[in-house]
Amino acid sequence: MATGKIGYYIIASAIVWGAVIIGCSYVLKGTGCYDEIRNILIGGVLAHLVLIWGPLTVGARKNKEGSPKAD
Repeated sequence: MATGKIGYYIIASAIVWGAVIIGCSYVLKGTGCYDEIRNILIGGVLAHLVLIWGPLTVGARKNKEGSPKAD
């Protein structure tokens, strides 16, 4: 994976977590509903893992497999 693409993943990660924080603050407005907050946070974590770290892991594995071994 090209080094320049990592910046896009960092920005995407910030957008995902920004949306999670905004969603939590909206639900928290005037209430203390833990179950609703928990569901938003779990959704954010899953989206982060699938959309951000999944492609990064796949790209890293491809780079590792394609690089010549140094002996």
